[in-house]
Amino acid sequence: MPHPAIDYPAFGPEIRCPHCHRTISALFLTDTYLCPRHGAFEVSPKGELIHVPSGRCWHQWEGLWYRQHIHIDGLRFEIGEALDQLSRQGRRATQITIAQRYQTLFEGGLGRESPSIKRLYPLGHKLFGIPLLFSPTPQVDLRWTSVNFELTTVVDTAAQLSYPRFRTR
Repeated sequence: MPHPAIDYPAFGPEIRCPHCHRTISALFLTDTYLCPRHGAFEVSPKGELIHVPSGRCWHQWEGLWYRQHIHIDGLRFEIGEALDQLSRQGRRATQITIAQRYQTLFEGGLGRESPSIKRLYPLGHKLFGIPLLFSPTPQVDLRWTSVNFELTTVVDTAAQLSYPRFRTR
């Protein structure tokens, strides 16, 4: 039987801070990681990373941290940031797939925001004018236990044409 101290720290001696993406170290013989900028992160018994000062929770999937949202506004903000980043890359989203665990939270938010949403989009929901789908269950695709959303993208030739090119002398 392995020695219990070998399992510490849970995610290895270093991780990347979920906020600032700096490499942060684990405290000796604990499941706590300390970011000089954002404070302590503890590993819960379920294997989640919890930010001690705020109580926010992250799951890791393929080396990346995904914040687990409890309010629709946080998820919308994260999707909005991803769409802005796509725009700066000359791409646009044609579809948003959101983890099924947010379906009830999200549909409640859509209904609260716009009472005529079903009349406007009778065949499905839209967010930021982009068609919205919900993911398969985590039993079908395990990554959806951690991943919050996925964007289907294409190159946006209109966006590339709309920005004038400036000459520097």
